[in-house]
Amino acid sequence: MPQEKLKIKGSNALHGEVLVSGAKNAVLKQMAAALILPKGKVRLSNVPELSDVYSMIDILTLLGAEISFKDKVLEIDSTNLSSDMVPIELARKLRASFVCLGALVARFKNAQVALPGGCDLGARKVDLHLKGLKALGVKITEEHGYVFASADKLVGTKIYLDLPSNGATENIMIAAVMAEGETIIENAARDPEIVDLAKFLNSLGCKITGAGTSNIHIEGVAADDLQSSDFRCLPDRIEAATYLVAGAMTKGRVRANSVVEEDLQALLSKLEDVGVDITIFKSEIEGLVDIEVSAENRILKATDVKTMWYPGFSTDIQPIFSVLLALCDGTSTVVENIYNSRFQHIEELQKMGSKADVNGEVAVITGVDKLKATQVEGRDLRATAALVVAALAAEGTSEVRGLIHLDRGYEELEAKFRSLGATIERVSDNSINSEAKAAVKI
Repeated sequence: MPQEKLKIKGSNALHGEVLVSGAKNAVLKQMAAALILPKGKVRLSNVPELSDVYSMIDILTLLGAEISFKDKVLEIDSTNLSSDMVPIELARKLRASFVCLGALVARFKNAQVALPGGCDLGARKVDLHLKGLKALGVKITEEHGYVFASADKLVGTKIYLDLPSNGATENIMIAAVMAEGETIIENAARDPEIVDLAKFLNSLGCKITGAGTSNIHIEGVAADDLQSSDFRCLPDRIEAATYLVAGAMTKGRVRANSVVEEDLQALLSKLEDVGVDITIFKSEIEGLVDIEVSAENRILKATDVKTMWYPGFSTDIQPIFSVLLALCDGTSTVVENIYNSRFQHIEELQKMGSKADVNGEVAVITGVDKLKATQVEGRDLRATAALVVAALAAEGTSEVRGLIHLDRGYEELEAKFRSLGATIERVSDNSINSEAKAAVKI
């Protein structure tokens, strides 16, 4: 498949509003959790059309599920599953594939799932996933890149997580809904996507309380007690953050529609710190809000950021917010406490004239008057999104590569930015890198 790139003419203030899509990190786990339903259908709405979603569809189809996906509505019928194995060639495409382990163990008491792929963000071990499943009575062996899991039965217990890992919390929660008795997950992840997964599982007939707190309580149910579900996925807070930061960085006025205010509170607080005006409006969808940022005629000032587990500042938002700091007056410090390879965008940002240095988990960013357009390449999903935002504010026309990462997490990105007044287009990348050119004999 030919590679593509984005051509972006920057330095235009963005104005307007965008509708935020469903959350990738929520819907993928709900798709995996749908595997526990022995009869009936799951109907998920507000599902974004992303490469990660299609990769998970491939996994579920291989396992024997019947899938229909149209107009952002995804229907899953896992009645006639025919396999309990997720192969390497599919698992390597996305990290969320590993959550199928808990679902398949809950359904069949057996599973063979390859170790996952996704963005290369440094150490992202699955030890806590396996620790939790073992505590429920699952026997685990690892061989040739696969995890083999089996159990005579699952039995509820108390499980303490050394870190509030999202994936571990999700895998344990999905398996525990079919365990005998009560399971308590202590030091559980508190992210909105965890809460949404619990709501989804409860819509199937599961009994989960405490999601969104550090202690999640799960009362096991029988397979016969599960039922079909019609469930709407929550909005994507990371996508919303991307458009809001882009509005601020281009000194514009941008509104992200139909989001959960609480899910973005850490970002909104930091936007206020740098001098951005924020206005909250009631959304057309009950329970949601529209958030507008304005940085028109503003001189933005530096601030410090430390990523933390939710409800702290999100590691996924950090690369996007840190490019905004490149144009803030003064010196900012960004401390990355979650992933040890979360500054992959900084070197590319330096090509655009940013004054930024990285030492381990700390980036020091001194604001400049302007960024200059150039060719950059993202090496993971959020780093690529950050470089797109930087290009929108830079003087001249930039080329952003790494769209294979971007397409994993952003639906209709070019169209949404164009609706805000951006000049952005996707084109074929027919360039040959310098090493390849040197090897060509004329």
